Amino acid sequence: MIPASSPRAENFFLPAAPGQRYCLYHPAAGVPKAALLYVAPFGEEMNRTRRAAALQARALAAQGVAVLQIDLYGSGDSDGEFGDASWQTWKQDLALAHAWLAAKTGRAVGLWGVRLGALLALDYASNAALPVARFVFWQPVLRGAVYLNQLLRLRLAGEMLAGGGAVDSRQLRAALREQAQEIGGYDVAPAMADAIESLDAGKLAAPDAPVHWFEVVADAERPAPPPALQLADSWRARGAQVALQAVPDQPCWATPEIAECPQLRAATTAAIAEVLQAIGAGAARTAAKAEARDA
Repeated sequence: MIPASSPRAENFFLPAAPGQRYCLYHPAAGVPKAALLYVAPFGEEMNRTRRAAALQARALAAQGVAVLQIDLYGSGDSDGEFGDASWQTWKQDLALAHAWLAAKTGRAVGLWGVRLGALLALDYASNAALPVARFVFWQPVLRGAVYLNQLLRLRLAGEMLAGGGAVDSRQLRAALREQAQEIGGYDVAPAMADAIESLDAGKLAAPDAPVHWFEVVADAERPAPPPALQLADSWRARGAQVALQAVPDQPCWATPEIAECPQLRAATTAAIAEVLQAIGAGAARTAAKAEARDA
């Protein structure tokens, strides 16, 4: 369900280099209390997640959170070919969108990353020119090398179903070092594969803003997977504020049919509602102190 109080979304093209980037802006209901920049997952996962992400963005907008969704270079309705995209260009796109949203709302911007988009958000934030208010992660990819192997296995599985020749993942990875390879309907360039493979969330700087981390699990009795628990503990030991929550739901990024992730969206909406309450309480205390000083 789309919240009845959600303001109408606005689509536009953001000038970039090269070309333009398609953006969808969800204005906050009333004066913006917070702002989030959506960092989409990779390849076909982006398309599968569109419905759930759009519903979540509208729910957040109804709460008073302005949300900007951007199609990075070579994806969606933005200029460029996916096979020509680079990790660095995507980080530059995030910088443009970050600056636009901060200027539009007058708020420090948080990053909402899904799957590989979460790893991209972390890597971008480590050198971002503007402050990051918070992170919202949906099932983040923690190690790029593991994710790249999963992509290669998908390609191999497709070739086996099509009756292709016997090729293993090492041969395919070697080929990908020489030239772009089609994986899941998308051309992946060697430089992009190398960039993904080199990234490890555990080796990046611990987030210096609060993290709201959601892991989708098969049933309510299951905890978050061990790698997530371990990294969350490591970040906390380094001073980060991390709220890790396991949510029983269907992973929309991994299902061929449209999935709306209602439980995941409800958990995210509730977590952000608590943040907004804290922001409101802090603003009220500040106003009361100012009034007392002026009395």
